[in-house]
Amino acid sequence: MRIGEASRASGVSARSLRYYEDEGLIVPGRCGNGYRDYCPTTLHRVQVVRSLLESGLPVRLIREVLPHTGAGAAAGPDDVCAEFLHEVRNYRDRLAARIAGLSEQQAALDAYLRAADEGGTRPQEPSAARDLTLP
Repeated sequence: MRIGEASRASGVSARSLRYYEDEGLIVPGRCGNGYRDYCPTTLHRVQVVRSLLESGLPVRLIREVLPHTGAGAAAGPDDVCAEFLHEVRNYRDRLAARIAGLSEQQAALDAYLRAADEGGTRPQEPSAARDLTLP
């Protein structure tokens, strides 16, 4: 099937299908006239790619795992290599660390806003800034 039909069948835009191809995530066949030809196996792979992208994995990791999954198999823990799972865990841990840092920033901003809202007074400056004196 051609790209428009594949887009409708998969729920992925034609632009995304071209992007997946450019990134080496899918390899559609070609017709004699040069048009892309998407078979059911390629459409299944599109769904796997889409699922992995929606889970937040970067294209680099997805590109690594796809050769280790069966052509018609869903990407599950039994279908991927240990190295890929290690990379996914590392990515998740880095993401968790970023979330923790953002949560700390949010808590600091919440405290600042609470102090500002209490009695309408100006929040106290951090001690380091308060201790600075200009010459």
